[in-house]
Formats: sequence, C-alpha cells, structure tokens
Amino acid sequence: METKKLQYAPLIYILAIIGLPLCCCAGLGFIPAGIAFYMAQTELKKYYLDPDAYDNQDTIYTGKIVALVVLVLNLLYLAYTVYQIYTIGWDNLMEQSRQIMEQYEQ
Repeated sequence: METKKLQYAPLIYILAIIGLPLCCCAGLGFIPAGIAFYMAQTELKKYYLDPDAYDNQDTIYTGKIVALVVLVLNLLYLAYTVYQIYTIGWDNLMEQSRQIMEQYEQ
C-alpha cells in the first residue's frame, strides 16, 4: 500500500511562526496560532483514522506543539494587555507611550 502525506504540514508551520511576531501586537497572534493548532488537530484525526495511509505525522505533531506554545504566549500577552488597559486606563497608556516616543526623539 502506498502512503500519502498529510497535506497541511507547511501551512501549519507558517501560521504558527507568523503568530510569534504578532505577539508583540497586543497578543493578536492568537488568531493564526489558533488556526494552525486547529488544522493540526484535524490532520492528526485523519491520521488516527488510518495510520498506515500517512507517513508525515511527525511534522504535524511538531507543528501542533509549536502552534500550542505560540498560542499560549499570545493569550498570556493578550491577557496582560487587557489587564493594563483595565487598571491603568487607555488615556494614561497613550500618554506613557507618547512620553517614551519623545525621549527617543531627543
């Protein structure tokens, strides 16, 4: 019997890695990381239904782990950002960022 490859392995890696730098944008990288994690889950379900038909399940496992780590980092940073906005307030946060920008201009 000829084995096939699970088809979304590169896309899972790409989405997970795109989610990492988006962590710096208020934790918005949880969107591509969540999509990558979901895609890895569905690909592994296909593998579990017929393990003999596929041969690249290890790449899907690795992509799932990378997506999960990036997803957790993004969710933690998103929670931190929401906490800062709630405790400090949006106006004070913008004032602090304006002051930091003025210090860098000098």
